[in-house]
Parts: sequence; structure tokens; C-alpha cells
Amino acid sequence: MKNFFGSIFINRDELLEAGINYPIKVEYYKITDEPEKENKLLYGIQVIKTEYKDKIGVEQNRIEHITNDESEIIKMLSLIKENEVTPIGLEDVIIEIKKLQTLAKSKKLSYNT
Repeated sequence: MKNFFGSIFINRDELLEAGINYPIKVEYYKITDEPEKENKLLYGIQVIKTEYKDKIGVEQNRIEHITNDESEIIKMLSLIKENEVTPIGLEDVIIEIKKLQTLAKSKKLSYNT
């Protein structure tokens, strides 16, 4: 199941500075899955970028089964949206978040994604 989390339009000034003169919208979704062999829900993230050029271009990336903690996936989605992560960067960002969480747990630190 896919639930809409939020969307943003990339800042126009930032786009113009990068030489891009068309709008870009990025949508964020929480993915929920209940595998047959497990009795718990697993959560993932999908990011869809739409470029409004002469032709509309769509790019997307989806990472499933990131965590079984819904509050953790909500925090990740908030961080990803706040930092305007696009589909191409999604995997790297998730890897870094998971590394920081593991480091924080091993050092017994409080780390909020």
C-alpha cells in the first residue's frame, strides 16, 4: 500500500542558479507491506520527481522494507522531504541514516532521524 506523505516544488531560485528554467515537483510516499510469512508491517519510501519541460518527465525510486517501526519511517520521510531528496539520492540518504542510527545505538546516543 502506498500513502501520500507530502510534496514540494524545488525552489525556483535554486533551479535557475543550476540553469534549470522549468518547475520540478517531488512527491514522497510511505509504503506499507505485510509479508505473508511475517505478522508485522514493514515500511518503505517512494520518491517521484516530475519535471515540467516541453514534455513531462517522471523519475522515481522506491525502497521497500526499510523498517518495521512506523514512527521511524515518518521521521525519515520528514528528513528526506525537508532536504528535498530526489529519487536519484534516495538510496544513499537511507544508507547514511541507517549508518547513523547504528552508530548512535552502539554508542548509546540519542539520534533522531
